[in-house]
Amino acid sequence: MLDEAALLTLYESTAERLHRYVARRVGADTAQDVVSEAFLVLWDQRAGQTYEPDAVRAWLYGVATNLLRGHVRAEERKLRAWSKAHMARTDEADIGDRASAAADADVLAGPLTGWLAELRVEEREALLLNAWADFTPAEIAVALDVPVATVRTRLHRARARLRTRLAATDHDFSEDSHV
Repeated sequence: MLDEAALLTLYESTAERLHRYVARRVGADTAQDVVSEAFLVLWDQRAGQTYEPDAVRAWLYGVATNLLRGHVRAEERKLRAWSKAHMARTDEADIGDRASAAADADVLAGPLTGWLAELRVEEREALLLNAWADFTPAEIAVALDVPVATVRTRLHRARARLRTRLAATDHDFSEDSHV
């Protein structure tokens, strides 16, 4: 069972990383609320939990991801707005600025956020847990409460969609990249 001391240890080792992950999705203010709520859910359900730190940590990310689903619409609007803002800024640049910016990864920031918004929610969650929380497929499976094979399929599909969109922009993209 998860007692107060174990919860405190888990909080100290996990809260900051969980906050960073959630903040990337919904901003720092909302992230604090989501992290707090996730730990409250853990505390409320502690009687049914066996304390294995890695499993509980992945379960906690799953709780946070479920809480984030309430913010998905806002996230999608935010990604689309960033994409539009970036595209407007890029269209206004002269050809010299655009040529030099093509070498910079920042050029893809606007389109990438739009492409992320277009992914299925399940694919985006798996991809962001992998890329932003540095979770393995096995950890993502625990966090999302789905089989590892499902996670691998979601990651494969998300990456394939992003590669297809990226290829259409005429940018070089190697297979060994982390997207």
